[in-house]
Amino acid sequence: MENFKYNPPKEPFLDILFHDEHIMVVNKPSGLLSVPGRLAENHDSIISRIQTMHPEAMAVHRLDMDTSGIMVVGLTKEAISNLGKQFNQKTVTKRYVALVDGIIPDEGEVNLPLRCDLENRPLQIVDFEQGKESRTLYCRLDNSFISNDYNRPHISAVKLIPVTGRSHQLRIHMAQTGHAILGDRFYASEEVMNRTERLCLHAFYLKFRHPVSGIEYDFLSTPEFLKALPEI
Repeated sequence: MENFKYNPPKEPFLDILFHDEHIMVVNKPSGLLSVPGRLAENHDSIISRIQTMHPEAMAVHRLDMDTSGIMVVGLTKEAISNLGKQFNQKTVTKRYVALVDGIIPDEGEVNLPLRCDLENRPLQIVDFEQGKESRTLYCRLDNSFISNDYNRPHISAVKLIPVTGRSHQLRIHMAQTGHAILGDRFYASEEVMNRTERLCLHAFYLKFRHPVSGIEYDFLSTPEFLKALPEI
């Protein structure tokens, strides 16, 4: 991590799935921050790019830099407030897909409390005394879902359902089961990390209510490491 240099993808500038005067829904690539970092060289992000068109835009949720997938962004104060409440009240539905090391059981639940590793930020650690409740449900997919370029021996495709939304939750929970996500530079072994050039974790489904009309919207996005998406 000490030698990390931020080099986000430049194209496309924004992969826009939906855009009106109130919200923008984008497909974030792996390697791009959701919000600007503290240092000037880490300013490039989904939010800073959207703010070139909509200066009042703000994030109402985030994806890890290494995670790809669907994000909704509020473009006005009203939209930002409404979407923020939906995420806080957990009325938003989120689903992820990942490729993990080894053959994971058909389905299961990981319930391990997490907190920030204060000496090794931004890493998270399991802490049964001070950690916050963190729950993830998972379901193994048939390997026929995996794209040919990513289909290797002894890996599993999984659908992940975060019951809670802690930082790095899906990454550390999978690692704790012994099935770290391929390409994970934080929680996987060096061998598992180097199997792919990117973290194979993608937010493929997002459902929420439009902050002004109240109409329910849902969006899907297929990552390059899968041929098709599972059922929601």
